[in-house]
Amino acid sequence: MPVTDSVPAPGRAPAPVHDDAPTPARPVRPEPGPAGRRSMRARAAIVTRRDSGGRTVLATMRSGPPLTVRATAPGRVHLVSTAAGPLGGDDLALDVEVAPGTALEVRSVASTLVLPGSAGAESVMTITARVGAGASLRFAPEPTVLAAGCLHRTVVRLDLAEDARVLWREEIVFGRYGERPGRCHSRFDAVLGGVPLLRQEFVVGDPEIDGSSAVYGDARCVGSTLITGRAPGTVVGDGWAVLPLAGPGTLVSALGRDAVELRRRLRHGEEATTLDGAGPDSWSWNRP
Repeated sequence: MPVTDSVPAPGRAPAPVHDDAPTPARPVRPEPGPAGRRSMRARAAIVTRRDSGGRTVLATMRSGPPLTVRATAPGRVHLVSTAAGPLGGDDLALDVEVAPGTALEVRSVASTLVLPGSAGAESVMTITARVGAGASLRFAPEPTVLAAGCLHRTVVRLDLAEDARVLWREEIVFGRYGERPGRCHSRFDAVLGGVPLLRQEFVVGDPEIDGSSAVYGDARCVGSTLITGRAPGTVVGDGWAVLPLAGPGTLVSALGRDAVELRRRLRHGEEATTLDGAGPDSWSWNRP
């Protein structure tokens, strides 16, 4: 079904249930980190619903610093970092639920800087998203930067209806300027209509393999985009590739020497996912 941007009814603004009062952060470790704060366990949530006029309404927006969510347009939310991190020892989670027939776009206002903790503890970021029948989700935050010394794990779980439309972009930068990255282990699991669509896992920050020409070579950034729907054949470009999945979807993968080059290459791959070259932007979302 075509995806349209949601707008409020004339003379009436949507009435989301904002639970934006910061959820008190529960310390899980006694040691303060380099940013001068203790490790935190935080949970945030975004839930949509469809109003009587068929428009998308942000029914729930719950924040838990450093994860803070802000509505920036009808059907669009930006993630705002209201504390340093993720910091070693942090346990952060974002839950997204896109109700049937609704459309949601999730972005961020800035890159995420992953920092080490004072005792070498691992930080964890878990994102769970459920996209209902006829619903659409575009998840395209700014890149994650792995600061030197960090130990980070990301877990993404997507549960999609058979006709859900999703663009899910992830970008990782190997450290700040002039430094080696910390270590990151990324796990991505997507299920469509109860059937596995994509299982992907990779590690950044292992000096023995990062520089291999068979892995990252001289690249300083890695990224991927999962796009559901009709897939073209395999397409390979300079530093990027489009790979059709066994199910109805496509995986775009790219490497770059910097974040600008990585984003450009991912865009090339995303635009190649449709025969007319329009790419998933034809779903009526604005270009990033």
